[in-house]
Amino acid sequence: MSAPQDHNLPAYAISPLDGRYRNQLSTLASSVSEAGLVGYRLQVEAGWLLHLADTKHMDFVLNDATRKVLEGFAKSANQSAAYEHVKKLEQTTNHDVKAVEYYLAEQLKKAGAPPELLAHVHFGCTSEDINNISYALMMRDARDQVVIPVLQNLISVLRDMALRDADTPMLSHTHGQPASPTTLGKEFAVFVQRLQRQVKQWQNVSLQAKINGAVGAFNAHMVAYPECDWPKISQTFIEKWKLEFNPLTTQIENHDSVAEYFDALRRVNMVLMDLSKDVWAYISLNYLGQKPKEGEVGSSTMPHKVNPIDFENAEGNLGLAQALCDHLSTKLPVSRLQRDLSDSTVLRNTGTVLGYSLLAYNSLLKGLSKITVNKTNLAADLKDTPEVLSEAVQMTMRRYGVVNAYEILKQKTRGQNISLDDLHALIKESSLPDEAKNRLLTLTPESYVGLAAELTKTLKT
Repeated sequence: MSAPQDHNLPAYAISPLDGRYRNQLSTLASSVSEAGLVGYRLQVEAGWLLHLADTKHMDFVLNDATRKVLEGFAKSANQSAAYEHVKKLEQTTNHDVKAVEYYLAEQLKKAGAPPELLAHVHFGCTSEDINNISYALMMRDARDQVVIPVLQNLISVLRDMALRDADTPMLSHTHGQPASPTTLGKEFAVFVQRLQRQVKQWQNVSLQAKINGAVGAFNAHMVAYPECDWPKISQTFIEKWKLEFNPLTTQIENHDSVAEYFDALRRVNMVLMDLSKDVWAYISLNYLGQKPKEGEVGSSTMPHKVNPIDFENAEGNLGLAQALCDHLSTKLPVSRLQRDLSDSTVLRNTGTVLGYSLLAYNSLLKGLSKITVNKTNLAADLKDTPEVLSEAVQMTMRRYGVVNAYEILKQKTRGQNISLDDLHALIKESSLPDEAKNRLLTLTPESYVGLAAELTKTLKT
């Protein structure tokens, strides 16, 4: 096959995230793309030089012009205008961080920076000093500014569904078999509470960072400026970015907090994987329906079909995200001796993990927006399974001291088709007091939902 005329066209993207699904992930691209990473690196490089200048111990000063250049770069990671220039420099350096350093030095030189200032660009830094902070900022910003708002929207949608159907009775299925009734809303409420907890834990992961030189001991710093308190200078710089300072590292930041980040994200996605499969199952049982969209096709050969593709797409993309989360969280904290480069190519997939996750969340939102509740089918299934009341009957018999209550109900109901009349006959023949008999005789599968509705209505916003 001949090469395409424009290899940047989405149609020729190797990853579907940058091809088929590109338009759905535009909000994420600015922070986790290659251009986004270059922007964060430039932000950190400029910020470090500003920080050194403000310590008042360095052998250089900033004039108004050079300070303005540095503050402009340090203020925002959105440096799209710088990207092409940096990548052109990288063709020569064959080193991505060095290209950023050279670009910043060029911009300062244009602003009239003296040699002593230019000599302090990237001072005391290994490339990992810039990279670990850049990735930490990238991961935090993508999480807090892009992904968490979508998850909060998803939680809100699920909460609304839970409260709307808090009183809608539904047959449960444990082991795929009819079980004690619940309400549809209560089952969605379970996912709301689980998601709230896991999202909070992910959001609370504090990302660590360091800036301490080639092997983490400020070796060159102490030779060049022995009078400086370098651990303090480093700590205050890291904390300016609202990151957690890591005082003891090798050449690389240890990535333990990065592993915590992906472990927490994996748990968020695990809950949503469970949700995707459950909603799919409820659609299969015809408890939930889907609003057909004009012009859409469910099958290339069966015209009647409205497939639950949004939940299937969510499941597939969550699976991809999970696999990557597992690899990143187990690989990144392990590095040979003081440094090996195997973490570098793995970290570049941060955007891929978040991309597949975000794609799944959007699929779930789309699918949930088309859901309808088939109350007729829910009621019919409940009416057809009076045997689920056997739990209530045997528990009531236990209360009043009936020996072998479980065995009595098991013999009458297990694997058998019984009617509500059959169950009533058993109740009437029992030795239960009249008050207990009357309570059981008024019970139906539709009303046997315990505190499902009340529990659902306790959901916190």
